[in-house]
Amino acid sequence: MKLIRWFLGRLILTIDFLTRPKPLTRQAEAQDRIDALTKKLSIYQFSACPFCVKVRRQLRKNSLKIELRDAKNNAEHKEELMRKGGKYKVPCLRIETKTGDIKWLYESNEIIAYLKTELMLSPE
Repeated sequence: MKLIRWFLGRLILTIDFLTRPKPLTRQAEAQDRIDALTKKLSIYQFSACPFCVKVRRQLRKNSLKIELRDAKNNAEHKEELMRKGGKYKVPCLRIETKTGDIKWLYESNEIIAYLKTELMLSPE
């Protein structure tokens, strides 16, 4: 089973690499506004997880600079995700609100919808 997962993971990463979307180009002030909004966001993820790849593709497509945290190979990130987020599940978007509260959002479709809504991204 481990060999099958390893192979499928490499296949997913290869397909992602070969079919990556081109990043959106914005005017400098518009990109600065988006960067300021994403500064307090981070995504806990596994490199070969298909749902994490889906989220990363949206980040690239929309030129979003959000910190990616490896919850599989980095013990500190894994522990933080489990202790503060409540479960060991990826992808997970960590949102630091303006008031300093931390919210945790799971599920790739919900993360993408949140980013589109909160960052006022154009629909597909």
